[in-house]
Amino acid sequence: MMKIKQPLDINDLLTQSVDLGASDIHITENTKVRVRVHGELKEINEALDGDQVNQLMEQMINPVQQQIFKDQGALDFGYSCNQGCRFRANVYLQMGRVAMAIRHLNSRFFTLDELQLPEVLHDLVQMKSGLVLVTGATGSGKSTTLATMLYELNRKRAVHIITVEDPIEFVYENDKALIHQRELHADVPDFASAVRSSLREDPDVIMVGEMRDLDTIRAAITAAETGHLVFSTLHTGDAVGVVERLVGSFPGNEQDVARSRISMTLKAVIAQHLIPTSNQSGRIPAVEILMVTNAVANMIEHDKARQIYALMESGRADGMQTLDQALARLVKDRWISRDVAQRYAKNKMTFEKLLTHTLGSNSNAVRGQ
Repeated sequence: MMKIKQPLDINDLLTQSVDLGASDIHITENTKVRVRVHGELKEINEALDGDQVNQLMEQMINPVQQQIFKDQGALDFGYSCNQGCRFRANVYLQMGRVAMAIRHLNSRFFTLDELQLPEVLHDLVQMKSGLVLVTGATGSGKSTTLATMLYELNRKRAVHIITVEDPIEFVYENDKALIHQRELHADVPDFASAVRSSLREDPDVIMVGEMRDLDTIRAAITAAETGHLVFSTLHTGDAVGVVERLVGSFPGNEQDVARSRISMTLKAVIAQHLIPTSNQSGRIPAVEILMVTNAVANMIEHDKARQIYALMESGRADGMQTLDQALARLVKDRWISRDVAQRYAKNKMTFEKLLTHTLGSNSNAVRGQ
């Protein structure tokens, strides 16, 4: 068990955990505190009783948030410790007892190139209007990719950016852009009303933390229709699924109109997976990209979303790629092993053909070895 000083203050616990290299901290009543270091959970001190856990929680949240937690039994929020480290936290109940999951957010912004993200993302941050969605499972790096794109925007374009987040995760300093960040419950009541009100605040770019409901989807599409560049996230597994998810969010009698609106406003979908690297030094994104060309827009409008995948397979010139193509390139560049790539492949036969075409028989090399 890793030993640290018994926490009397939440800031002590958080800073000491970061010093250990922890990405996540888990606090539960009558359970030893655990931290995640290089993907593995480790115990760091003795068990905390209920009073201690409640004391730590109350140091992180204000009275309004305490009431939300009391009413709903769960709460998402952002927190900055005294030493300046930034965290995303969730407080919840398990078996009637308070528990907290706290994630350390790296204060350093990376570039798109440093994160090994596709070159076409540079083009997306230069667009003037439209809807760009980042999708993937929980923990797939959506927030980091979105933050990196906004960081690129901030460095390169003199625009007004408004973000609506729950909670605020990455805090930006104005560079070329002017950035205003608004947090649910602290600054705004919900995503949809925040997006609608932002249209009166002279934005060029709007970032919506998550498309959670139909009202938010409507507001985001309207913002894109009225000449704004809108970024957001969705929890779906692939790029084509985003189109079906958006259309399916509308009532049946509105779906034809919704398809038309989506075909005109949606510009790109980035579907992301994080894949363990061959040398076990971390994870790297495998990114599926759908660019909404005229042909793709026509398929969306005429309810032929399932045919879009074929266009993605042949759309490299437009910046598109499927997950299997992305995996094959990562194997070719020796970032990931063939065996690991096969586990994530959408179509194993297609993936094997891609490997045969690009690699021949030498497809198990390790990056840097």
